[in-house]
Amino acid sequence: MPSSLPYRTRFSRTLSHQEVDRPPMDLDGTDMTGIDGGPGRLAPLLGLKTDGMNADEAREAVRQELDVDIRDVGGILEPSGSVARRISDTEMVDCWGITYRFNGHHFEAVGRPLEGATIDDLGRYPWPDPEKLDPARIRRCAESARHYMEETPYVVCARHPYYGVLELGCWMCGFDDFLYRLAGEQEFVERFFGIIMDYQHRVDEIYYGAVGPYIHFTTSGDDFGSQNGPLLSPAMFHDMVAPCLAARIRHIHELTDAAFFHHSCGAIRPLIPDLIGAGVDILNPLQPQAAGMEPDGLKRDFGDRLTFYGGIDTQRILPQGTTEDVAAETRGVIRALGSGGGYVLSAAHHLQEDVPAENVIAMYREGAGPA
Repeated sequence: MPSSLPYRTRFSRTLSHQEVDRPPMDLDGTDMTGIDGGPGRLAPLLGLKTDGMNADEAREAVRQELDVDIRDVGGILEPSGSVARRISDTEMVDCWGITYRFNGHHFEAVGRPLEGATIDDLGRYPWPDPEKLDPARIRRCAESARHYMEETPYVVCARHPYYGVLELGCWMCGFDDFLYRLAGEQEFVERFFGIIMDYQHRVDEIYYGAVGPYIHFTTSGDDFGSQNGPLLSPAMFHDMVAPCLAARIRHIHELTDAAFFHHSCGAIRPLIPDLIGAGVDILNPLQPQAAGMEPDGLKRDFGDRLTFYGGIDTQRILPQGTTEDVAAETRGVIRALGSGGGYVLSAAHHLQEDVPAENVIAMYREGAGPA
């Protein structure tokens, strides 16, 4: 299904809030827009013969068939020599010391290595060392990015190489512990954020120093919201979290001209002005069932300053609706968010196994427009 505008022209105009022939589309191009089983599970319904293909080849065949615009490189990096280890087939520890256990669907955090910690404990903790990142992996990321930039027509995304400051605090200390500290032990939080930001700063130099010339945008993830509202007050976010994000974005922009995409689940409408102020260009995922995240209102209030990315409901429409429901929802979201550009089509989050393949295809076929 051919495009009329070149992919990169469409993406550039979208970010510049200009009209386009259709919104750019993404499937499995970021950590937040993937699909259980990989895009290859859509192949049979698309009539694609993937026998003899490996997973990457099947993934690419599906993305080409659906005419998606974005290709990706990179991802979360773990330095060697850290505390990371595999305990068993169902339990593991990452480089931050967080223990994860497989729950039948994915690995979820179950260990809190800094719960109850003191400031002195932060000084003794075995933090990951960015100087021990695998240089071969960095080279592969850069080679892949250069391949996509120089030898394909697609938009190139660099997945983020580390986690956000707030989510790391909540995972390492526990949500209740860390959110309390934001209010009652700010000296601890400031020290914790400083350590994380020093790590991020050096990883930026290594990672974006390699891939920066070959990418159009880079992602970021840090969840700030629940279903009904932010996890912390707008004032606290403004004073303590937004400055960390702003410093991160400024430093990345010293290393690449790429646009900056930030992901946060939940009802984060009160925080959006600070996200814009920090330098976020693209906001993901637009969780439409969350309080205050209705597409019409977001476009009205912030559409001249942000590009929106996502927004097709993964809580109700995609898993439970018919293909006609999905097509109608997709048309409505494109109408609301895509007027005058400023919208990239994808699901509101990772497509889990409860979403029928037919519904995924219906979303992209509707986004691509008339055959």
